[in-house]
Amino acid sequence: MKFGAQLKEGLYPEWRFYYLDYDGLKRQLKERTKSNNYQETDEAYYVELLERELEKVYGFQVVKLGEIHRRVESLEERVKKLRQQGIVAHVEDEADGAEGERDEEERRLLDLPLDYQKIEDEVNQVLEEVNELARFTRLNYSGFLKIIKKHDKHTNYVLKPMFMVRLNARPFYRENFDDLILQLSRLYDVVRNGGRDPSERAATTGGSGAQNFVRRTTKYWVHPDNVLELKFYVLKYLPVLLFQSAKNTTGSMSEADGPLSAPDPAISSVYFDNDSLDLYQGRLEKTEGAEAIRFRWYGPVTNNEIFIERKTHREDWTGESSVKQRFPLKEKHVNAFMRGEYTLDKTIAKMRAAGTRKPEDIDALEVLAGEIQASISAKRLKPTMRTFYNRTAFQLPGDATVRISLDTELSLIREDSLDGKPRAGDNWRRTDVGTHYPFSHLPDSEICRFPYAILEVKLQTEVGTDPPQWVTNLVQSHLVEEVPKFSKFIHGCATLLEPHVQLLPFWLPQMDKDIRKRPRLQPRSSLLVASRPHSRDVSPGYSERDRRRSAGGLDEDDHEAIEVVVDDGRREADDARAMAALSTSPRQERDYMAGSLRREKRPATGRVQPRQYRPRDDRHDERAPLLSQSGISSSSRAAARDTRSPSPTRSIASKRVAVPVRVEPKVFFANERTFLSWVHFAVVLGGLALGLLNFGDKVGRTAGVLFTVISMGILVYALFLYIWRSNRIRAREPGPYDDRVGPAVLVGVILAAVIINFYLKFSSLQQQEPPASGPVPLPPPSPSPSPIS
Repeated sequence: MKFGAQLKEGLYPEWRFYYLDYDGLKRQLKERTKSNNYQETDEAYYVELLERELEKVYGFQVVKLGEIHRRVESLEERVKKLRQQGIVAHVEDEADGAEGERDEEERRLLDLPLDYQKIEDEVNQVLEEVNELARFTRLNYSGFLKIIKKHDKHTNYVLKPMFMVRLNARPFYRENFDDLILQLSRLYDVVRNGGRDPSERAATTGGSGAQNFVRRTTKYWVHPDNVLELKFYVLKYLPVLLFQSAKNTTGSMSEADGPLSAPDPAISSVYFDNDSLDLYQGRLEKTEGAEAIRFRWYGPVTNNEIFIERKTHREDWTGESSVKQRFPLKEKHVNAFMRGEYTLDKTIAKMRAAGTRKPEDIDALEVLAGEIQASISAKRLKPTMRTFYNRTAFQLPGDATVRISLDTELSLIREDSLDGKPRAGDNWRRTDVGTHYPFSHLPDSEICRFPYAILEVKLQTEVGTDPPQWVTNLVQSHLVEEVPKFSKFIHGCATLLEPHVQLLPFWLPQMDKDIRKRPRLQPRSSLLVASRPHSRDVSPGYSERDRRRSAGGLDEDDHEAIEVVVDDGRREADDARAMAALSTSPRQERDYMAGSLRREKRPATGRVQPRQYRPRDDRHDERAPLLSQSGISSSSRAAARDTRSPSPTRSIASKRVAVPVRVEPKVFFANERTFLSWVHFAVVLGGLALGLLNFGDKVGRTAGVLFTVISMGILVYALFLYIWRSNRIRAREPGPYDDRVGPAVLVGVILAAVIINFYLKFSSLQQQEPPASGPVPLPPPSPSPSPIS
């Protein structure tokens, strides 16, 4: 689809006069270059047209954004008054005033939910308008870039450098909606609770006492064009979770929080590994006990509190859960801790003396610190990979049923010295890298700017309880692309350290595809409007068979004081079933992604340049928005991004790709049942042999010896086969798991023993039988006694 048609399809009808006149500018350019006589006067006139369009777009955005802020402030005032009315009505002394006045007050109390409902409807309208404004910004910015490129291609004048200066002077495309999102989150949080304080709601919902939970975690990629739309959708149901200082707990916002200011959402982590990348290999193959050790901090690099974390993978057959444990450490002690020169003995002693922590927690902290130090020393771990991203988390305070995090501007930065270049030196992290995205000073060989946002959905539901329908609608929508078990650390190593790895993650080939897809909703429809929290109706476009439920796990990254956080909820080996539960229904055919993609090789890096998205025809870009009330379709709305991370050119051809394989517990149980079947047969045969030894004749005792030896051989064979199969299953070896020789040999031996027993017994019976021919001789008569004389 050409951009002109894309712009017409994606514009908001009520604002159509304020969009860039792309067709008019293209027509002017075509007419003035038709005769190949493009003069300086033509250039001046064209630049003046561009200036007018820029002023029009910039001026409209400023006016509209100011209008939205005033509407939000007005809504906040109305909510504040409603809350005050509710508080006054509840604390008013019934002894004061007449009966009629009390009745009037009761009627006012009954009307409060309706007032909050009206405010919620208005907040919905503001959300939709902000989403349209964000789309307005993307479309116009893409239009300016495209028309400038077309100008420079068809004329002898290079306009782009000069016009980029003008764009920077009217930076409508740099508008950040984070503060507005926080304000709307506060409004939704209050309206959602009917004016109650969020802390009060947390107290009423956090003490259910239920322990039998199903926890699942799933990960998705989100295209940058869909990030803001997804945030607004989630905001309908969950408030923004603010990460405060380490001494405070995390929580949502309330009126008492004072003026809103977006906290620094940056999260940085330095992952450790050795020269052989053993930790990378273990985490990729999901071997039992595989570790990931990282040092994490929140906010700027000046943050003095560093979290030492260890994640340990546990297989399902062990009966244990994968855990994440961590404790904070002052930055000045990190290098000494890494070298084994600093321990937590003094800190542990102070904690024991204070008595503010449970003894078992203190013991766990001491063990954890010692084990991490031992792993760093024994495995020769060094800083290898840094991850940076800005996180927006959504969660109801005191309710862990649904927790959603969205990581944007993900950057993966090398910290290793595998190529002989000491990046971190003797320090635990590089000192030339801060938290200022996009890290323009770093060469492409040392950074991978991930092109998508990472959505993580964590659910904690009781057994037999379905997750919320809105979560199912979200993960089945066109906004997300499921990528089970995606890991930032693994992706960074596979992309930037490709010559040093032998195994690649399964999602790496997916990086060359455009993840945008057709919406499940019909055009001109809105999932946001149709699936409000107070409505039980299923969103349009979803049939009954689409109401598959999902499940997820909890993996908290909250700031805490010195403690060990054991996250027993995350079961990393459960992702096959969890992914099936949270996955989208069979995807519609995404033929619009099949456009021609260019591939260019980068010099000296062995990687490819990003592919440019080029739809084939007009049908391939019909993307209706998730939020649009009037149904304006959400087209790509932006120029093809040139920040696609480099992918290895020879990876797929020359290296194995690790496909996640889930080893079900029933596989081990089946192996045990087979072993017990062999043992049962051996016991029966041995019992028969003992009977022959104890109560048989000479032939029976001979057969008893034979069957005793055979039964003992079967026991030894069964034990060997059980251990052999168990080891292969744990190692996830592809097979084969059957033994074609052993059973045949055992059958032959048993058959030989039966034949031998039959032969001996038959021979013994023949030796005892009398001759079959001639009469039987009579015994001679006894002599008669002599007569008595």
